Amino acid sequence: MTTSHLPHRSTLPDVAFDAAAAARPLDWVGMANIALPLRIASADGGAIQVAASVDVSVDLRDANARGIHMSRMYLQLQTAFASESLTPAGLRRVLQGLVDGQGGISSDARVVLRYEQLLLRPALASQNAGWKRYPVEIDARLIDGHLQLGLRFSVEYSSTCPASAALSRQLNAERFAADFAAVHPLSTAVVSDWLASERGLAATPHAQRSRADVRVDLRPAFDELPLTALIDAIEQALGTPVQTAVKREDEQAFARLNAENLMFCEDAARRVAAALARDPRIERFDAQVSHFESLHAHDAVARVTGEGARD
Repeated sequence: MTTSHLPHRSTLPDVAFDAAAAARPLDWVGMANIALPLRIASADGGAIQVAASVDVSVDLRDANARGIHMSRMYLQLQTAFASESLTPAGLRRVLQGLVDGQGGISSDARVVLRYEQLLLRPALASQNAGWKRYPVEIDARLIDGHLQLGLRFSVEYSSTCPASAALSRQLNAERFAADFAAVHPLSTAVVSDWLASERGLAATPHAQRSRADVRVDLRPAFDELPLTALIDAIEQALGTPVQTAVKREDEQAFARLNAENLMFCEDAARRVAAALARDPRIERFDAQVSHFESLHAHDAVARVTGEGARD
């Protein structure tokens, strides 16, 4: 068919204006997993572009409207987050634009953005550093003209079992007593050499990579998304964040941190909750810690909810 035989745009059928069957309002209508570029703030105060997966939807408050203007909403999103760094104010503008673009059939809008935040983390003892990734999800809603912001992120850390540590210390003590039962007097040098030998380690406690999955509902009175600050607070509270660049001195420092921060999943959950409860930017939080056990074939998990600090 030649272009001269194609129907004029104004004559193309549009069934979106047909009457809706079983007419009723709908809570949300939209699209999921849209690929978009997203600009986020970097640690040096600049901005970087990351790949994001975005869900977008609006309510359909007009019960008789058959559908929303979906292609219009898609096109609005194509450049919405590419020109400026992500902020609460910017999210509000985008959401309001989505509502306005529906021509009166919608009053609320929602976007969910998923991406990975890269943070450069220094080594514990050496002069090295490495990039660490944190999965992030931002849930932004404009409900009756009010912005609601939810933030999800995950932090990996190491957890060493306190019970296993106590049992290991007992075996170490028993071997020490057996090896030195007949040694009198006992010099510091001899004990030091024994502790540094293979005989000086009768047992080791079990440890495992673990993860804290955090969801916070944020209060609206701030200019920036406090993602990095919240990640830092969780890692400091747990004390044993998973490392990036590691030399022998860093590995030794990490082993010391694990010994200083023995924790069951219950302990880890309480540490996370204490850190979140001190933050006045948080309205509510919901956190789950998971210890991917090396002793068991199942995981140990704990969950805690609470509220942030009040002024």
